Parts: sequence; structure tokens; C-alpha cells
Amino acid sequence: MGNTAIPENYIPILLYIGIAFAFTAGSLLVGSLIRPSRPYRAKLAPYESGSPLFSDARIQFPMRYYIIAMLFVIFDIEIIFMMPWAVRFQSLGLLGLIEMLVFLGILLVGFWYAWKKGALEWD
Repeated sequence: MGNTAIPENYIPILLYIGIAFAFTAGSLLVGSLIRPSRPYRAKLAPYESGSPLFSDARIQFPMRYYIIAMLFVIFDIEIIFMMPWAVRFQSLGLLGLIEMLVFLGILLVGFWYAWKKGALEWD
């Protein structure tokens, strides 16, 4: 173990990264040289899921869409936190039950607030 700028244990990792980059660059280069390039008007036209465009794709979505999406993600993540609790329920005892009831209370208050503000209405 001498004084080297790069520890010897990292050399295989750097070698692996170098080989990965070289393989990627080589594959892209060989592919660009081998594949045929015959563009035509229909091939270069943009499309939506295989269908021709019928309007501009840069439309504004209503703000309510983003609010509902954020609420879904927030409540979904909070529900995911219940899974480990359910798995370890027996070993957590009364304190674990009280903590989960407090968590569910906070969750229900947030849900009630979003409902009263009309954030869950899809007009």
C-alpha cells in the first residue's frame, strides 16, 4: 500500500467504466455507419402514438390536474409507509398502534382539508 494518487482497489472499477463507455461509443459508431439512411417526408413527420397530429402538443393543462396528481402522489407515498408497520404490527405493541393512529389522524386531516378546498373535484 504505497502512496498512489489512485488507490489500487479502484483500478478495476475505472477499467470497467472505461470498457462500458468504449463499448457504448463503439456500438453507436458502428450502428451509424452500417444502418441505411433514407429519410422521406412521412418518416420525418412527428406523430402521437402512431396517429397523425391533429393539434398543437403545447397546450396548457388546468392547474387542478397538477394538484390532483400531487395529492395522489402524496397520499400514495403515505400509504406505502403503512406496509412496514403492518408487517411488524405484533412486535410494535401499543406504542406502535398509537403512533399509527396519530399518523392516520394527520392523513385524514390533510384529506379533509383537500376535500373542503375542492382540490378533489374534477370539473
